[in-house]
Amino acid sequence: MEKKKVVVAFSGGLDTSYTVMYLAREKGYEVYAACADTGGFSQEQLKANEENAYKLGAKSYVTLDVTHEYYEKSLKYMVFGNVLRNNCYPVSVSSERIFQAIAIARYAREIGADAIAHGSTGAGNDQIRFDMTFLVMAPGVEIITLTRDGNLSRQEEVDYLNSNGYFADFTKLKYSYNVGIWGTSICGGEILDSTCGLPESAYLKHPTKDGTELLKLGFEKGELVSVNGTRYEDRIKAIQAVEQIGAAYAIGRDCHVGDTIIGIKGRVGFEAAAPMLIIGAHRFLEKYTLSKWQQYWKEQVANWYGMFLHESQYLEPVMPDIEAMLHSSQRNVTGEVTLELRPYSFQTMGVDSPNDLVKNKLGEYGETAKAWTGDDAKGFIKVSATALRAYYLAHPDEDRLR
Repeated sequence: MEKKKVVVAFSGGLDTSYTVMYLAREKGYEVYAACADTGGFSQEQLKANEENAYKLGAKSYVTLDVTHEYYEKSLKYMVFGNVLRNNCYPVSVSSERIFQAIAIARYAREIGADAIAHGSTGAGNDQIRFDMTFLVMAPGVEIITLTRDGNLSRQEEVDYLNSNGYFADFTKLKYSYNVGIWGTSICGGEILDSTCGLPESAYLKHPTKDGTELLKLGFEKGELVSVNGTRYEDRIKAIQAVEQIGAAYAIGRDCHVGDTIIGIKGRVGFEAAAPMLIIGAHRFLEKYTLSKWQQYWKEQVANWYGMFLHESQYLEPVMPDIEAMLHSSQRNVTGEVTLELRPYSFQTMGVDSPNDLVKNKLGEYGETAKAWTGDDAKGFIKVSATALRAYYLAHPDEDRLR
């Protein structure tokens, strides 16, 4: 009788290692371990994942590199929208999970899998991101979640692996990390105490530079294309270049508190030098190149875009409509932004853009009026005050006039 095929979303961690071995040994599945990489794995980690997958009993292992797809289909729109959840968190891990799930579902369809398995628990957001994507993209394919369904403890999983000859360092660390192209999240430790922040030792990247340094980021139609004068056709390499420069100053650290999909409040620390520098520079450039109402309406839809990404609604049909608006808004967002970096922070300095609306022939703010006279200004102000004058003539006793 032909064995059933199961694709395991394999990260190499404890839960997915247990899942591979248990399904292969106890349930008799033909296990296909698939690591969906959105820029968070090193080549050494991917090689170790492959070796370990086979040791655990997988029939096949594959790395699904979707880093550039993630950029083209979502990350660039997050830059267009200056997306920061609650004006703080660059929606890093949550948006990456969606594209990891899409890659796994697509692979499961390609090989004709009977089931898909992942290692999420029942207490977090990731279970929703994976399950919802699988339900839509791989209808009829069984979803297996051993850790969630069995409410398994770490020790139970470690004991099972050890008893079957698999030994690895699964020591429960004080902090857990999720590393990706768009930042690193930090959970555990002081994060669990609302009165505390994270100590220096909790971060993976520490300041190696003192003083200040100028960083020049070039954009074309909203996309980052150059770093300190070096042009990058590969947008991922441009992001990595910014990360390397900014991480030397430990820029982009913060703690985010927000509402989880399951309804409880959640807290996470993060370090994200590249997202914070790129978004900071991009927003600054837009102030020079977009109209007031372009900025206003773009901000409204961008807030929804970030929320939908966080809450596993990337496949919602409205998302490409929002992306179309964000894309259109970027047609004049071209220029080079200068930032000044220093340990733990940065400052926007200046913009050089062919579409700079501050440079115009009509007037210089606070200096010279070229397109109107003093009498024009007085008339404009008088007409603009008409509604207020009419109201307060009718209500002269209101508190604001006292």
